[in-house]
Amino acid sequence: MPVQLSLVMKFANPAARLMVPDGIAPEAALARCTHLGIGAHPDDLEFMAYHGILAGYSDSAQWFGGVICSDGAGSSRAGGYANCSDEALRAMRQQEQEKAATLGRYGAIIQLAHPSSFVRQAGMTPLVEDLKTIFKQVRPGILYTHNPADKHETHLGVFAATLTALRSLPLEQRPRKVWGCEVWRDLDWMLDSEKVALDVSGHPDLAEALNGVFDSQIAGGKRYDLAVKGRRLANATFYQSHSSDQAQMLSFAMDLTPLIQNDSLSVSDYVLGYIDRFRTDVAGKLNL
Repeated sequence: MPVQLSLVMKFANPAARLMVPDGIAPEAALARCTHLGIGAHPDDLEFMAYHGILAGYSDSAQWFGGVICSDGAGSSRAGGYANCSDEALRAMRQQEQEKAATLGRYGAIIQLAHPSSFVRQAGMTPLVEDLKTIFKQVRPGILYTHNPADKHETHLGVFAATLTALRSLPLEQRPRKVWGCEVWRDLDWMLDSEKVALDVSGHPDLAEALNGVFDSQIAGGKRYDLAVKGRRLANATFYQSHSSDQAQMLSFAMDLTPLIQNDSLSVSDYVLGYIDRFRTDVAGKLNL
């Protein structure tokens, strides 16, 4: 059952919810999370951070915690969901996310319930403060979020707020690794030597079950379940051209750790550096 947040922490939106699937005390549930995913919408974590979900599902010493920043009310809808109101869709997506957390044995799931239009705004001080509040309770070794080359503006808003919140922490309290994951735009264009290749082959039935939970999106007009599986299969096969596949499914991520190790490092310079190196590689091969 969702926990009354005022007993644990205070967030900007009173509709925010914390759920602990196995029912232990919220403070202990949050403190045990070794892997943390911060996503924009219900279903983003299952699509982009399955590597962390697998870690918690497969190893009793590790736990995956999730944070969803928006309420998901602005998503496309068709079929049986065509006439669904924003409020009804918001409730459905919230329930779907909590069902996924139960299936995946998450340590905890927090849904901050901000409107997507709010998350996209420059500054986003309340969201940043919410994330700072979470980081007081959760000290993950590995953090997954959206990558700054994503094309979805809400995803970019979540990335920016996450980076701001992380940079507010003392260096010793920041995660060991921060990975920017692919959702809206894959990361196949990065140089192979610079990709963080995450093996997500384990428990394929769980992966399918998690992706299939979000019926409001699938039946609502977007076959994310098939698209995510196809991307993972393609990543594994096309990752290396001269060797046998080392994994059945791969997700790619951009290593964002340097951005939290050096607060003066410009996000623009950092991301455009990847693009420049990709361009140089392509240009060099065209000259052969």
